[in-house]
Amino acid sequence: MNNPAYQAYDKDFYAWAIHTAELLRQGKFNEVDIENVAEEIESMGRSDKRSLTNRLAVLMAHLLKWKIQPERRSRSWKLTVKEQRIRVTRLLKTSPSLKHEVNSTLSEAYEQAVVIAARQTELDESVFPEKCPFSLNHCLDEQFFPE
Repeated sequence: MNNPAYQAYDKDFYAWAIHTAELLRQGKFNEVDIENVAEEIESMGRSDKRSLTNRLAVLMAHLLKWKIQPERRSRSWKLTVKEQRIRVTRLLKTSPSLKHEVNSTLSEAYEQAVVIAARQTELDESVFPEKCPFSLNHCLDEQFFPE
């Protein structure tokens, strides 16, 4: 396309974003690169879901370590759990529709959590439960630590 807005997207994303925002503010909708705007908005949504999955994975990895290695429990593990609970809760508040994705996200995150926990504990993955032993309520309950 000859439209500079379309060309800028591939050559200088930052300039494209600033220019596109200005066009939108000015109401010049016919000059806006709609296809790439739509793609970027969808990408932002996927990014939130990835962030939720990653935060749940780190949280569950530490809950697994807490359960499997009680002799190695540390303040650091506890604070990591607390931090991730805060971040997951905040993410769900700013994007409440992600709550509808939580069940599928929990299983994806658990798979990742087992790998993280196995790497950090140097235990075999088979030591950890095959299915996720934690519900979202467990994950977010600040009093919950598996025994």
